[in-house]
Amino acid sequence: MLEYQNIFTRVQVRTVPDPGLPLEDSPGARVGTGTFSYLAGKFGDAQFGPIYLGTAGLFSLLFGFLAFEIIGLNMWASVGWDPIEFVRQLPWLALEPPPPQYGLRVPPLNQGGWYLMAGFFLTISILLWWVRVYRRARALNMGTHLPWAFASAIFLYLAFFFQPLIVGSWSEMVPFGVFPHLDWTSAFSIRYGNLYYNPFHALSIVFLYGSAVLFAMHAATILAVARL
Repeated sequence: MLEYQNIFTRVQVRTVPDPGLPLEDSPGARVGTGTFSYLAGKFGDAQFGPIYLGTAGLFSLLFGFLAFEIIGLNMWASVGWDPIEFVRQLPWLALEPPPPQYGLRVPPLNQGGWYLMAGFFLTISILLWWVRVYRRARALNMGTHLPWAFASAIFLYLAFFFQPLIVGSWSEMVPFGVFPHLDWTSAFSIRYGNLYYNPFHALSIVFLYGSAVLFAMHAATILAVARL
């Protein structure tokens, strides 16, 4: 008799997609009916969906999309709206924070205003998704270690918001971009000393690794009880 395992298995079970637990005290319903992936089934649960977004999830995706569009369109505008140059230079393109003379004031759009707007939308999106994860865990009578693991990782993101507030200038914030944010790290280390000695960065890394441990605990628990 073949025994079904849900990780690294050669046997993939196919049946009617599981609709999930009944949603109690939740506005709306799950989206979709669920589908299966052969490749995903090679490593774990092959079913995708249905998914429950809810109010927090829906607004999280909306704000995240707005942030993505603001960053992307500003990067595209920086190369004269040339699609070829946009793709070629994408790793080097950036949406920069406001210059130092504005301090913590709101600057014009083309002087960092777009950056603050994108950062605001992105932060709201991340926090709303945390709210969604926490509310889903509570509604389904699950432990809340998954949202708290997510919160520990969010601290790494927010640490780069706390430091500019303490210094008193939005210009200290990290630019949006692949290589530009790495250049910012080098510039920070030259200006203030090694970034790794920064207490906020140190705490962020502790929480980031801590979240990895919590996520691993969650995954191990699910794998241990899934067959039941």
